[in-house]
Amino acid sequence: MKAIYLDCFSGISGNMMIGALLDAGLPSEYLRAELAKLPVTAYKLIDKEVIKRGIKARYFNVEARQWFQPSRNLRDIHKIISESSLTDTVKEKAITIFNRLGAAEAKVHGVPESKIHFHEVGAIDSIVDIVGIAIGLEYLGIERIFTSELHVGSGYVKCSHGRMPIPAPATAELLKGIPFYSEGVKGELVTPTGAAVVACLAEACGPMPKGFIIQQVAYGAGSMDLEIPNAVRLYMGTVSAGVEAASQEAKIIETNIDDMNPEIYGYVIELLLKHPGVHDAYLTSIMMKKGRPGIKLSVLVSANKVADISRVILRETSSLGVRIMDCDTVHLEKEIVTLETPWGQARVKVGRLAGQVLNVAPEYEDCKAIALKHNAPLKEVYQQMIADAKKLLEAASE
Repeated sequence: MKAIYLDCFSGISGNMMIGALLDAGLPSEYLRAELAKLPVTAYKLIDKEVIKRGIKARYFNVEARQWFQPSRNLRDIHKIISESSLTDTVKEKAITIFNRLGAAEAKVHGVPESKIHFHEVGAIDSIVDIVGIAIGLEYLGIERIFTSELHVGSGYVKCSHGRMPIPAPATAELLKGIPFYSEGVKGELVTPTGAAVVACLAEACGPMPKGFIIQQVAYGAGSMDLEIPNAVRLYMGTVSAGVEAASQEAKIIETNIDDMNPEIYGYVIELLLKHPGVHDAYLTSIMMKKGRPGIKLSVLVSANKVADISRVILRETSSLGVRIMDCDTVHLEKEIVTLETPWGQARVKVGRLAGQVLNVAPEYEDCKAIALKHNAPLKEVYQQMIADAKKLLEAASE
């Protein structure tokens, strides 16, 4: 699977992320054409190569052509994005990031999300940055995102709320569950937009995942001149579908439900399983107080995604609260192997421990498609896939 690993040794911001995507192969002309689908104007894009402490990097920024920008709420931003002709994938990613920003601002100010006006976050540059990131990820075919720990910088930053310590309040809220540090570099290295992108899209923040094969290295420049290169380093490459990030802390989120339309459960499970960082989601039948039958919804999730997934559960179900528990997990090293069979290609999941194969499991959807196409019993297709996979693995080990 195509993946990126972001080395945030000098922080991350929206424009740094787009600069890195451009440096990794996103065509500038394509980005401009896609951004033109947004119903916003009065801005100019800056895209150029710069040198940051001897490192060549791509610098991207948005320059407003008029000093006044309207203060927008979350509904305004949803309307701008959803009414554009951008792809559904781009719209979904961009709106997810803005929702996370809105939730953080609302928490900081103690008001409902509907009452939040985004100020800097709602300005044209943030809209272009967030939508541009979603465009770049789709164009490059990125399926998985990992990051290092985030270097946030130190000192104070001036924002619409006054002079605030770094990380700024909204950024600090967004960094819940995300490891970060400061090595004394003065300046705001992680912006709210950068923190929201990591919080929403990154599966894990820590060492590069085992089995990540680097194919390209790109740099996205920031606006500051520091004692270190003000840039984010993007490694683009591939990682096996089952690869887990190293040292990944997990949590279990649970809630009991007894008053929801049963038709909604399947939708909620499907929605949860699409979110980065969700490892499993399942339902258990339970008996609740007063003898009422109910359903327990359980989600196994990376620790840095707890806030996001809790919000999804509370938004999409009738639950009034969730409980969160620590969870120790042990995983086999997983690899997806594609087999050439008499029926065509099919995928098999292989589980190893210390290099020894312990489990071989065919992909259900592939086996189902073969069984239907060739009018073969599904159980026989399964058995054949397992036998073929074992022969292949034995031959490879000789």
